[in-house]
Amino acid sequence: MKRLHIFICSFLFAGPLGAQQMLTLEQIMAIAAQNSPDLRTSELSLTRSQELLNAQRAAQKSQFSLTLNPFTYRQSRSFDDYYSEWYTNKSYSSFGTFTVSQPLLFSDGTLSLSNRFGWQENDTETSKGIGIDKSFVNNLNLSYTQPLFTYNRQKQRLQQLELDMENTQLSYAMQRLNLERQVTQYFYNVYMAQMNLSISEEELKNTEKSYEITKSKVEADLVAKEDLYQAELNYANSRSTVQNRKVSLEDAKDNLKQYIGMDLSEEIGVITSIEANPVDVDVEKAVEHGLLSRMELRQRQIAIENAQFTLIQTKAENEFRGDVTLSVGLTGQNEQLNKIFKDQTSSPSIGLTFNVPLFDWGEKKSRIKAQEATIQQQDLSLDVQRIDIELGIRQIYRNLQNLINQIEIARQSEQNAQLTYEINLERYANGDLTSMDLNLYQTQLSERKIAYAQALINYKIELLNLKIQSLYDFENKTGVVPEEILKKTN
Repeated sequence: MKRLHIFICSFLFAGPLGAQQMLTLEQIMAIAAQNSPDLRTSELSLTRSQELLNAQRAAQKSQFSLTLNPFTYRQSRSFDDYYSEWYTNKSYSSFGTFTVSQPLLFSDGTLSLSNRFGWQENDTETSKGIGIDKSFVNNLNLSYTQPLFTYNRQKQRLQQLELDMENTQLSYAMQRLNLERQVTQYFYNVYMAQMNLSISEEELKNTEKSYEITKSKVEADLVAKEDLYQAELNYANSRSTVQNRKVSLEDAKDNLKQYIGMDLSEEIGVITSIEANPVDVDVEKAVEHGLLSRMELRQRQIAIENAQFTLIQTKAENEFRGDVTLSVGLTGQNEQLNKIFKDQTSSPSIGLTFNVPLFDWGEKKSRIKAQEATIQQQDLSLDVQRIDIELGIRQIYRNLQNLINQIEIARQSEQNAQLTYEINLERYANGDLTSMDLNLYQTQLSERKIAYAQALINYKIELLNLKIQSLYDFENKTGVVPEEILKKTN
């Protein structure tokens, strides 16, 4: 296998492929992380959730606003019932209102402080004459509004956005793992295509060598011409196989470049070292770590929590609720600005309102039952997900044990095929074997080499599947879930 790796590397760096950019799996993963459309979509979703959460947290802080009415003019004609006469009123005003509003997360109430300052002039024309009033006016008001007998909407909204943010982080992490799986598969597809091509090249050289031997024997009348015809056919088939493998390699490269977002015109090759070193896997630890860390389980839990929030909102439809408003204020008015608070007037107020639903024909009751059924469905999905995770990890573990045996069998088969080919090549050179028989041994050797390489790759991919299923890297003895996400999951 080491000889084969050396041959592949020398083949890739030589000749017309010398201008290729040789990439490792880690380098291709880095390129995919920057260019993958799926990962970029997840990153945008992560940004959206983060900004919505930032906006909601900012909304819990004091809000400052300033409203300006630079000039207002109004003229009206009205009838005074007390004096039984008509009068005309003209008013001019200019006001500004400054407001500080503070939402209270713990109570869902709102505390507000507002100050309205301005100037106004009123001209009233009656049968007795014209009355004119000009003055500065200032209204300072402190109020508090508190919902009663209902759920805390501010707090629930913040919790929902925090869950949405966590869910988006989990989706992003899962997308990265899925990207690693897909990139690895495409990478090894290119690697196998390169290996198939190099094996075909080697087979072509051997076939050419046997063709030259047969040609020499025919010219020396040592064998019949029929052997030369068969040797020529084998040689032509080998050249055709090399060409087909070149096409397959280019197709595999294009598929890889398309998935990781590279320009299709770039010339690349892949280089890696695949060793037949089995990794010690503890299936019980894998199951335990998977059930503890799998992000899909936390997403199921988030779905249950969101469903419970929806149940709270459903119960609040047509609910009995109340609102209380308390307000205290001071009003100052004077023609002179510096005396505006000389004769100030207090303006306290309190208001209490109730919304009392009477009859809804069972609408609210039915909606609550429907939402409770949704929560039960989410609970069942969570239980099924746990079982699927444990089942998947155990199946992968058994596959890994089987693949270790397959690797050993494939390695021995390749060694036997190599020795068999060398023995029969010598027999062919001595005239004890036909070119058709030698071609069969050559084909068998190529198949055994490919089977051995494929067995190694299958083991690598299955080991990656175990890493994704258990979220534990048994090669490096470490977990793969980000610490901040793992804390939230637990």
